[in-house]
Amino acid sequence: MRFHTRAVLPAAAAALLAISCGGRREETVSFPKLTEEFVYSSLALSPVSASGQGLHTWNGKNFDGELDDVSFAATNREREFYTTFHKRLKGVDKASLSPEDRADYDIIDSQIGLALFDLDIAQSWRHAPQGYVEELGTALFNPLVHEYAPKDKRFQDIISRMRGVPTYLDQARRVLFGAPPIWIQVAREENDGNIDMVDHTLRQAAPAELKTDFDAAASPALDALRGFNRFLETELPKRTRGQTPDWRLGAERYGVKFKLALATDRTPDQVLADAETRLKLVRARMLELSLPLHAKWFAGHGEHRDLKGEDRENKVIREVLDHIAGSHSTRESYFEDAKKDLAQATDFVRAKNLLSLGNTNNLQVIPTPEFERGIYGVGGFDPAPVLEPQLGAFFWITPIPEDWPEQRVESKLREYNFFNLQLLVLHEAMPGHYVQFEIASTMQPKTRRVLRGVFGNDPYIEGWAQYATQVMLDAGYLNNSPELRLQLLKQELRVDANAILDVRLQTNRMTDEQAMQLMERDTFQEHEEATAKLQRAKLSSVQLPTYFVGWRDWLRVRDLAQKTQGTNFNLHDFHDRVLREGAVPLPVLARLVTGQEMR
Repeated sequence: MRFHTRAVLPAAAAALLAISCGGRREETVSFPKLTEEFVYSSLALSPVSASGQGLHTWNGKNFDGELDDVSFAATNREREFYTTFHKRLKGVDKASLSPEDRADYDIIDSQIGLALFDLDIAQSWRHAPQGYVEELGTALFNPLVHEYAPKDKRFQDIISRMRGVPTYLDQARRVLFGAPPIWIQVAREENDGNIDMVDHTLRQAAPAELKTDFDAAASPALDALRGFNRFLETELPKRTRGQTPDWRLGAERYGVKFKLALATDRTPDQVLADAETRLKLVRARMLELSLPLHAKWFAGHGEHRDLKGEDRENKVIREVLDHIAGSHSTRESYFEDAKKDLAQATDFVRAKNLLSLGNTNNLQVIPTPEFERGIYGVGGFDPAPVLEPQLGAFFWITPIPEDWPEQRVESKLREYNFFNLQLLVLHEAMPGHYVQFEIASTMQPKTRRVLRGVFGNDPYIEGWAQYATQVMLDAGYLNNSPELRLQLLKQELRVDANAILDVRLQTNRMTDEQAMQLMERDTFQEHEEATAKLQRAKLSSVQLPTYFVGWRDWLRVRDLAQKTQGTNFNLHDFHDRVLREGAVPLPVLARLVTGQEMR
């Protein structure tokens, strides 16, 4: 949802930071009731999000056949909701709350701050056309794959939403202004995916008895979608007031969002310095692992001792990685190979008893929806609706487009070679995001489960997937393969680079050329991967550092638990305990698990 305002940055930033620093208490409220009201009232602001999370009706409203209202008036109502709720939240005596309730308080507080930051300062509702395209795609795609009702009922909801497409896109056209060119480009590409979904995927899947209704709704919807592409191509680029819009947040705004979104105890520059230090340490470890493999595969090359420093590291490591990259799937087998890797990883988690793993039959592996491929160029994870976990989750694998030339296909397959594809599976599914969300879905009370499921902390979420991958290798996955460990170290370099890219690019301390050099030369990424990552860095902010911050903080939490529990520490029990908490900020998790502050 969006909001229109002309907030002056320094004052707005100060007001947003005050959200996390407390305020005058104006009333006494029941915190559990306040939490419940926040969860359901905030979800109700977006019928698409509410329905997608399994909230189909609330307060007499049915969300399944509705699109969001994205008009100026609706945006103003949203801002009023968050502003008013912030005042009410400050009426709670936080010191009197239990540790679990204080964790929920902090999540609500940060969520309000993020919402107001986006509405008042970043104003993505005004500048990011891809947000409308992706939301619309989600609105039409979710009823197709989430079996919350019989198919004919779900297609009636899809048809109802298609009827709303012209109004929705007209509202979007009215509010959009000053969009960065890269955002317009991606919006057009993803909107082509929406057009294809309506004209082919949904049309072919529609029940026979609803074909007439579907066609009647699809025709004006497709006209509106194509018209929106023309708007993106010809009109929106002119709405600039003579200045090319910048996708960068800038240092001041970035610092505010970083604090609110990551809820970490470190600043952007501290994270940047840590990431740049880690990058050098990881490269040194990669050289150590590469030398025996290099001697085995390239005996005639020697160890390149005629080169010094980074030049030698780059030469030896690159030759070894290039050899490993040659073992990869084909374009045709890529998808099925990922499914086989998932079964193998599941068996290993059970054999090693790394955590409590229940039935895993509710995970489906499917192609990434076309309208999401602009940012999910490799794959992703879509958890089950938080209110309907029985509907199952989706592990997305982004197919290789049929029109790609062979050189581009080979670059993609080499990057996601046999070993790196394994790591993708570990991260996204087993024991990464899928397991994480499955265990959290058992949390009680229900309101807490929904709050932490919908508004979970990203470093907790992404950090777990990185940490859990490391746990698998530390437990001996793939027979302690040095090739796999080397690929994990390469992935750690990527995580380091993600943080460096985001902080430096968003604060205007790095050029595109420097970013590509960091990825291709210093962290050994294939050109296709680096190009896609640079685009992703321009489409989002404060998301790429979540992997680095989360991974490092998960290790800090585990170290603290080991120190406090001593000989009583058990890795299986630790994993079960922390995953049952759901996605709380990691400094909060440390307090909940150990009763101590993270150091």
